[in-house]
Order: sequence, then structure tokens, then C-alpha cells
Amino acid sequence: MEDTNYDDLEDLPLVRPSIPEVEIEERVTRKKVFAVAILLSVNLLNYVDRFTIAGVLGRLQDYFYMNDKEAGILQTVFIVFYMVFAPICGYLGDRYNRKMIMITGLTIWIVAVILSTFVGREQFYLFAFLRGVVGIGEASYSTVAPTIIGDMFYGSLRSTALMVFYFAIPVGSGLGFIGGSSIALWTGSWQWGVRFTPFVGLIFLILIILGLEEPARGQVEHAEIEPSTMLEDLKYFAKVRTYQLTTLGFTSVVFCTGSASWWTPQMMTFAYGIQHNLDDVPKDEVTHISVTFGVITCCAGIIGIIAGSTIAQAWREGKWCFRSSHRADPYVCAGGSLLAVPFLYIALLVGSHSLNAAWIFMFLAVTSMCFNFAINMDILMYVIVPNRRATATAIQSLFSHLFGDASSPYIIGFISDSIRGDRTTSLARYYALQYAMFLPNAVLIISIGCYLWATFYVVNDHHRAKEDMHVEDEWSSDVETLASNSNYKRFRSMIDACLDTGHHYHPCNTFSV
Repeated sequence: MEDTNYDDLEDLPLVRPSIPEVEIEERVTRKKVFAVAILLSVNLLNYVDRFTIAGVLGRLQDYFYMNDKEAGILQTVFIVFYMVFAPICGYLGDRYNRKMIMITGLTIWIVAVILSTFVGREQFYLFAFLRGVVGIGEASYSTVAPTIIGDMFYGSLRSTALMVFYFAIPVGSGLGFIGGSSIALWTGSWQWGVRFTPFVGLIFLILIILGLEEPARGQVEHAEIEPSTMLEDLKYFAKVRTYQLTTLGFTSVVFCTGSASWWTPQMMTFAYGIQHNLDDVPKDEVTHISVTFGVITCCAGIIGIIAGSTIAQAWREGKWCFRSSHRADPYVCAGGSLLAVPFLYIALLVGSHSLNAAWIFMFLAVTSMCFNFAINMDILMYVIVPNRRATATAIQSLFSHLFGDASSPYIIGFISDSIRGDRTTSLARYYALQYAMFLPNAVLIISIGCYLWATFYVVNDHHRAKEDMHVEDEWSSDVETLASNSNYKRFRSMIDACLDTGHHYHPCNTFSV
């Protein structure tokens, strides 16, 4: 046996998960691959539908005679319905058949989308209401689908499966812009730009009914779970600091992505008008801009999700230039937000001078913001016990939508209208939206701080989740958990002295940096 000497605990390699790799590989079956493919497809379709509205927003404004503030209300109403029903679906998803919940929600979604395309010009509020009902369907799906994946896979395979599942966000958003605007241009009707998604949804509904098998909660982790009430769940979440901080950090990112995805095509349309001295941009050019943004969203989102998940996994395992760390996930999320701040700022500044330059920096900003989509859910999966994950996902979705993409389109539209006043030129409308968009750019700074703060709690919260499941914590004997360098020892001693905790328990006692 090779004799290897280590001068310090920090030089020791990290202990890898206790579940054998062979056992993990055996769990990847065709049924599970099929399940992930179906869940990805439906999630993709949900985002396609959501952003077809943004792709035909100009036509909708002409049809219903809406200003920017009223246009922002459409997204807000959708998210409000989503927020109300997400906790209900999450609660049910932790206790009842998740497959039936998804089938019911998908049926509601299909019916609501089809009905929304038949309203008249004077029925704007009916249209807004039906868009809200669409949110009920999406709430039932998005809160339980990730937990099904979480119960099928473990460790790096779970990270990969979630990465694939969350491809739906950028790809679906991009296809929504492209499909909605292109079909509306070809048919001359915004209705057909919205109407094509529910027909595809019928196919996936049948596939879920016939082919999806629901796994037992916690089966892949061999967890021993106990029934709980909603009040007990809420008390539990209040103790998981990592969950709280990553929820706030993710909400800040969603605030930015929600406003950017809603208003960027409009802003770039006005930028085109400035450069060509036009106040009424041709419809084909509006469609071209929407398609361009859709392609950017698709490509940047895929690259961002893959890059974020790959970097986080390599960091966790000590590959490439990284030193092994269980805090890699929140670090990568913080890094993505940090990169997005200057990229988005520059994109907003250069749009009126060069559309190509604006698209390049918008591509980089979207790529950076997409770093955390899959990672954030992966963190939730390993700091929350299986029988509370659907509720945790629902609450996180509620919070991130309430203070994120539900409010941001309306807020940006309100600020834009306030700045612009009665002026309707492309110049006035562009700069009004530009100034308004500086707000979500600044909100990204909150995301950076929250994810960095979460690094102080993630190891301890993971350990507590394993204890609650009555399974071995593969990190418990890990050198990273046990070792501390001299700088952190001094920092911890200073905190202990300030808080007068002495040698009593403090969350930082289990961490090193």
C-alpha cells in the first residue's frame, strides 16, 4: 500500500459520497430517462407558452389598446394566480399522487390557453383572467416535477438530470419569442401565435397518462420520512438558513430575468427606430428582433446552465483548477450574478448606438444569469428532506415570482411610463425603458450577497437534512467540514467573542473557507 503523508488536514482528499458509483449507475433505467424527457418537454412547453405573449406583445398592445403598464399587468396576473396555487399544489405534492396533480394542472392549462385566444378587443380583463388561469396549470406542474426527478436520482446524476430539466427555461423562453412572433407574422394574427402550444400539450398529456411512473418519496436516498403538517413544514423551513438565502438570491435573479425577457424585445425595437429615424418600426423588423432575442435566449441559456452546473460539479469534485468544496454550488451562483451585472449594464448603454453590440452583451448577461437555475434546485434537494421538497419548491416559486417576475414587468413598465410621459417617439420610449432597466441590474447585487452568505450554512444544513432522513451523511467525516485554516479561526473567534457564544454551538463552527 502506498504511503502518503499529509502535513495538514486541508491536504487530505475529500471523502466521496457513501453510495457506491455502481449502485448509482444501475438506477439509470429507460423508464427514468423517459420520465426526465417527458418532464423536460412539458416544462419546455410551459415556458414556450409563457413567452409567446412577450413575442406578440406589440400586436397585443395594438389589439387591446394597451400602454406599457397594462402590458406589464398581463405577466403580473399570470404570476399572481401561479403564486396563489403553487403552495396548494406543493402541499398536495408532498402528500398525494404527483402524477394526478400534473395531469389535472396540464388539462387546466390547455383549456385556458385555447379559450384566451377567442376573446374580443373589448375583453382585455377576460384575457388577463384566462392568462391567470394558465398560471394554475403551470403551478401544479412546476412544483412537483423537480421533486419527482429528485426521487429518481442521487448526487451528480441528480445534478445532471436537473440541469437537463432546466434547459426548458432558456430554450422554452427563446422558442416562445420565435414561435409566437413568427406564427403571428405568417398568419397575420396574434391568436395563432398563442394557440399552437396547447395542441402540442395534448400529446404530452397523453404521454404522462400512459407512460410516466411516479417514484416513492425519498426512495433513492433510502430515507425514513415521517408525515408532517403544513405548520410543521413552515417551522422546518424557518430553520434552514441555506434555503432562505438561496431563495432570496434566486428571487433577485428572477426579478432581473423576468423584466429583461419581457421588455428587451421592445427596447431593441425602439433602438432600431432611433438608428433608422422611425417611430413606427415595420412589423417584419419587430418579428426579426423578437426572433433574434429568442435565439440569444436559447443559446445563452443552454450554455449558461451547462457551464454553471459543470463548473459547480468540477469544483465539488476538485477537478480542473479547483480545490474540492461542498460550498461550490452557492459560490458558482454568486459568480454568475457577479458576471451578469456589468454585461447587462453595457448592453443597456450601447443599444441605441449598435444593436449588434447590445446583442453580444445581452448574450453574455443571459448566459451568466442562467448559471444558477439548475444549481439552485440542486441545493434545495440536498438541504430539504424528501417529504417537504414539493412544498419547499412551491414556497420558493411563490416568493421568487411574487418579488421577481410577477412584479418586475409591471414595475419596469410603470417607471418607463412615468419617465416617458406623453412622448411616443422611439427615442423617448427607448431611454425610458433603459433607465427603468437599471433597477433590475442593481437588484442582481442582492443575489451575489445572498449566495455568498449561504456558503456559511450549506454544509450544516446538509448534515441536518441527512439526520432528519435517518441516513448517513457522506460529508460528516469530510475533511472540509473538519478542517479550518488560520484566517478562518481568527474570524470565528472574533464572531464568538462578539456574540459571547464561547464554545457553544454556532453555525460557523462547522465551516471553513
